[in-house]
Amino acid sequence: MDQLLTQFGIAWPKFIAQIILFLTVYLILNKFAFGPIIAVFEARRKTIEEGQRNAEKIKQQLAESELRCHEILRKANEDAQRIIEEGRASSEAQAQKHLQQSIKDAEGIITKANENVQLERARMVAEVKKDMVHLVVNTTAKVTGKILTEADQERLADETAKQLAA
Repeated sequence: MDQLLTQFGIAWPKFIAQIILFLTVYLILNKFAFGPIIAVFEARRKTIEEGQRNAEKIKQQLAESELRCHEILRKANEDAQRIIEEGRASSEAQAQKHLQQSIKDAEGIITKANENVQLERARMVAEVKKDMVHLVVNTTAKVTGKILTEADQERLADETAKQLAA
């Protein structure tokens, strides 16, 4: 084996020195270079994982807020629709109320007009009766050719009024 090692150019003292030197360099690099670099990589890996977890939380919160937003919009639309329906119903009720009041007012006006017509008719009938009585009295006076006394005129007026009333 010594021969083989010599053929490849390996000398034991140099080989052991190289191994010691390699281990020393490895230990120094591991302590001062690899350790801090691995720590930086590990910190970066943790930061990335935390960022991913935060991104997932944000996605979940966004989805929840979108659901809440849709629910709020749906509720607002329902409320708006309900308010519109209540407004329509209230408007229709007010229109009915005004219509009923207008009908009532119109009926009052018609009643007053009928009362006025009845009063005017009664006044005209009384006036016609009065004129008729005077006409009968005057006609009777002319036909009989005499002047009627007050008593005769009242008697004729009463008889004429009774006949007209019947």
